[in-house]
Amino acid sequence: MPLNDERPSSTSSSEDQTSDGESSSECCESMALASDQESLRDSFNSDTSSKPCTPSSSPSISFSLDEVMDAGRDLFNLKISHDIVMNRDFQLHPNLKAKNSLLNVVKENLQKAFWDILQTELNDDPPEYKHAIKLLEEIREILLSFLNPGANRVRTQIMEVLDMDLINQQADNDAVDIRGLASYVVTTMGKLCSPERDDDIKKLKDLNTENIVTLFREILRVLDLMRTDWVNFAIQSIRPVLQRIGVEYEREKFQNILEKTPNALNITTSWIQAAIEELLAGKNPAEFSKDPEKIVQGLPGPSQIINTAFLHLLKWDFSKSSVPETWVTDETQLQEIQRQLKQAVAVNMVLLIVFSTIGGPIQGLSALSDRLKRMIIVLLNGMHKPDFDLKETLEGTSVQLCCELNKSLRERDYPALTPEQQATLTGQICSIRQKDNPVRTLVEDRVNQYFMGLLSDPRPEVKLQEVPAGLAAIQPELALIGKTFISLVSYNRAVYTPFYMEIMKKLLFFTDPPATSLPQEPAQEPVPHD
Repeated sequence: MPLNDERPSSTSSSEDQTSDGESSSECCESMALASDQESLRDSFNSDTSSKPCTPSSSPSISFSLDEVMDAGRDLFNLKISHDIVMNRDFQLHPNLKAKNSLLNVVKENLQKAFWDILQTELNDDPPEYKHAIKLLEEIREILLSFLNPGANRVRTQIMEVLDMDLINQQADNDAVDIRGLASYVVTTMGKLCSPERDDDIKKLKDLNTENIVTLFREILRVLDLMRTDWVNFAIQSIRPVLQRIGVEYEREKFQNILEKTPNALNITTSWIQAAIEELLAGKNPAEFSKDPEKIVQGLPGPSQIINTAFLHLLKWDFSKSSVPETWVTDETQLQEIQRQLKQAVAVNMVLLIVFSTIGGPIQGLSALSDRLKRMIIVLLNGMHKPDFDLKETLEGTSVQLCCELNKSLRERDYPALTPEQQATLTGQICSIRQKDNPVRTLVEDRVNQYFMGLLSDPRPEVKLQEVPAGLAAIQPELALIGKTFISLVSYNRAVYTPFYMEIMKKLLFFTDPPATSLPQEPAQEPVPHD
């Protein structure tokens, strides 16, 4: 697992939010990959998808702008539906742009121009109502959009009071009661808004109606908030439905994207191919027979391949490559998981070094261990950032740890650390930046072992608390990270297994693998195609 100042040598081997994917775990498990103990060929030859997905060997195809836009809309719908299913707290919020952004400046200038024109028109003698009527018509449509299909009485009332034909006739005769119409709008808003907007409605009623432009401006502001409230209410209403049909819906949307952009699985194909190559790298060519069936049996199974690929996501270098297309909807969550895991691993390495270096005088002191752990977590906060100076931070952490250790040793009548011991401790802690550091290698291997155990177990939630030896210090953190990661993986399996199976079938049986990938005996023919 790369620390902040390193990058993996190859992206091909690359790789808290609590999700509601766990609620779909039974569905996800039913969609899990075929068992490695079953025949690999039988697993791949099963009809896992009604429509084949296209790997990276697809020919170059030109697309119209409409096709690209359609694919973009499908991706947007896929992302929104996925977020609603996986995040119980998912909500839309008013679009608050940065104050000094160009978009915000342009928007503010256009709005100011509109309100200035409206003010000028209403101050004319006689008043001009052109922009005021357009504004009332827009407000009417917003109010109507809040109504349920059966609210015919309220709909009729709004249409009668805000009758644009009648208001235009009144404007021609300078008989428009603009303040009375505004007052009606505010009263209607109070009937349609959620309870949390009651204070906003009260403020609107308390505004001085003599300044009609200010009142209309505030009416539009509150209407924007009400629209956001209604959208979020609709999201909560549709969420149970999406949870029931989410897997099929997301797979259908992804298939639509794939049909419009056949190369949309290029990165996913490379990601799975990297997992296959890793698994085959340890194979001895002598283990393979010239019998094609025995060669197939010697290949890794689909579950083994995809679990290895999932494990790569924990080490994915986001700065060098986009995530696999099947993980685009979870990219932010993957980055957060990786950030938390990277920090937890670093904390564990430092604690292992401290307790192995100092030894007996501090063994078994849980209070001291917890205190040191909290200190290290605070000091290493932000280590995922590109500008984080890990070397300097580890040196500072070592100094702080030595002070805390000396304090604890003196309190229990032990001698303080000598300068030589402190220098040794500092050197060992700083050395965890090196990729071949033995402590780092040990911890990362056991973290991989923990996550592979979760990925391979049909009931991973039972194994969350069972961490390998040497990781006890970060057991709570690993359990939380593992819970989130497995939830994402389970849902991803349920949605995208047919696509993964098709890719693996093509990579293993229907395309010529790289010469360095599949182990072969000297002068042996390549693995035969089915």
